[in-house]
Amino acid sequence: MSQSGSPRWMSWRSLRWNSEMEQLGSIVQFCDRMLQFLCDSSTSDEFLKQLLPEMATEFSAQRICLWQRTPKWKLLTELGRAGSDEPDLRQFEEILDRGESSFNAQGTVPSLMVPLEMGAGNSLVLVMEGNRVDSSMLESSVACGRFLSHCLQLINSGDSLGDEIFQLQKMLEVVSRLPMIHETQKLLEYLAESATELVDCDRASIFVWSKESSEITACPALGVEGNTLRLPDNVGIVGEVIHSGRTIRVDDVSHDERFHGKVDKTSGYQTRNLLCVPLRGSDNEIIGAFEVINKNEGLFTAADEQFLLRIAPHAAAAIVNTKEHETLTRSRANLEEQVTRGVRLIGESPAIEALRNTVDRLAATDLPVLILGESGTGKEVVSTSLHYLGPRAKHPFVAVNCAAIAETLLESELFGHIKGAFTDASENRKGKFELAEGGTIFLDEIGDMSLGGQAKLLRVLEQKVVTPVGGSQNIPINVRIVAATNANLLESVREKKFREDLYYRLSVVTQHLPPLRDRPEDILPLAQFFLKQFSVQARRPELRLSSEARLRMQSHSWPGNIRELRNLMERVAFLANGDQVEAEDLAFILSPDESLQNEPFLELGLNDATSSFQREFIRKSVKRVNGNMSEAARLMGLHRSNLYRKMRHLDMNEVGGEQ
Repeated sequence: MSQSGSPRWMSWRSLRWNSEMEQLGSIVQFCDRMLQFLCDSSTSDEFLKQLLPEMATEFSAQRICLWQRTPKWKLLTELGRAGSDEPDLRQFEEILDRGESSFNAQGTVPSLMVPLEMGAGNSLVLVMEGNRVDSSMLESSVACGRFLSHCLQLINSGDSLGDEIFQLQKMLEVVSRLPMIHETQKLLEYLAESATELVDCDRASIFVWSKESSEITACPALGVEGNTLRLPDNVGIVGEVIHSGRTIRVDDVSHDERFHGKVDKTSGYQTRNLLCVPLRGSDNEIIGAFEVINKNEGLFTAADEQFLLRIAPHAAAAIVNTKEHETLTRSRANLEEQVTRGVRLIGESPAIEALRNTVDRLAATDLPVLILGESGTGKEVVSTSLHYLGPRAKHPFVAVNCAAIAETLLESELFGHIKGAFTDASENRKGKFELAEGGTIFLDEIGDMSLGGQAKLLRVLEQKVVTPVGGSQNIPINVRIVAATNANLLESVREKKFREDLYYRLSVVTQHLPPLRDRPEDILPLAQFFLKQFSVQARRPELRLSSEARLRMQSHSWPGNIRELRNLMERVAFLANGDQVEAEDLAFILSPDESLQNEPFLELGLNDATSSFQREFIRKSVKRVNGNMSEAARLMGLHRSNLYRKMRHLDMNEVGGEQ
């Protein structure tokens, strides 16, 4: 093979540029080492720590420093201290404007100044100072500066990517915690604290917009009393963000006329720069703004803006959900308070005192309770008292009227059904037992339940599981059973109309409620209690009962019990004309039979009719207390001797005997 055809070999070191005799070769070698430092470094700080000593040797510099414009000039890093003069910042600005390097021998120490264009408005100036620095190095400094600019951009892009990954990881942590915070104040403070860390700034605030009051509320507002700030919604940069829906980034608020400086004056805080993004709800409607203030290093960047825009939807959703949760919690608390007030056992009779004590003891247990009594005696009030005074009060109370459910639907109503179980079963449906999970189920009129329903209910009570109609899966339940009936269950058991085993399951504790006629002491307290409630509903001052009305009510037998009394007080509260309930307002409380018996009074004169009514009234009162004349006199508001005197005046010798 000829000489000209022989292969040629060359390495990096054999390049003419790498000749130590040539200045160009020295710079090429230095740039090569710069690349090696770049490959070995994970951050810009590590890179500069390796590079600057080599650069000082290459340019015989006693001091090397990097200055950054942010927009004010600040010293980013330095190596050595050459005792030079303070830097001429105007010269830095000229170097950046011209985009050219400069050699300056007029100062105390000669210096080379090289512009480094980093992009995105990030500008640096490299300064090399030393007695041996001269103008012959200017060309090499230009080449070196260009190469350094590219290296810093590469490593900064890696830093930015790493920062972005770190921010995203932290953002996931923040977002995952948001559903666990159920108080708006704590949520806003947590979001603000997280933002200051992730955006690396001094402060952050969440602004919640109230369109109704044209006001924005900031929280947290450090330095402001109560840590909360309220402002009109048309002032400042936040006001513009809310009304325009645009993000605003301000590098220097002192030069922005939109900035509202009143808060700074009040708190003594100084805002330098800020970034503010709108908060939008699920319907894209603006509900507030998210603002971060005073970047710790430099200015807020496009990356900071992007991050804040990423977290803003999660923050907005959390704020809306938390406010709804607080509203529901308050509503539930108010409802529970109303229900608890509404289930008070009103009365002064020994029977009611004993019932209150029994309910207090039973409420703390999970024992099944069977409540017996005539219709209208307050069986549901007792059942709700057992629920709301006990540990299950925070869970559902579900009432079921067994008499109102057709036998064919009873099983589906109590235990639920699955889709397709029968003709109208178009979807899965939970039964009353599942809906009452953790709480209490009240089975009213249990005596009217069919034998088939009784058998299924017994299985639920024994096994603590329900099986939906059409399903095969057993669903565990945790409910307390309270049942009630006005029927004589023992007689129904003897007649085989009610299962004996179910009766004993339900009647672990049996509570009998006496009719209202057997506890006359409770009539007036109950009446006044209902009058107070219904007077509020009727939007009128609380009505009082006159003496005649009290006597009239105490003489009535109340066959409908408390329900009848309640309904009467409701009618009176809405229909009575005066501020006091008179006997005439209660004329319609008599039962139909009593009305028929009193019709002959209409054929008498006024005096005879009055005497006849008084005789009948006294007879009923004495009969009601089983002949106890002292008690009868008390009920009628008379002294015992006055009652006897009145009876003699009315020629009543057949009742009570002589005094």
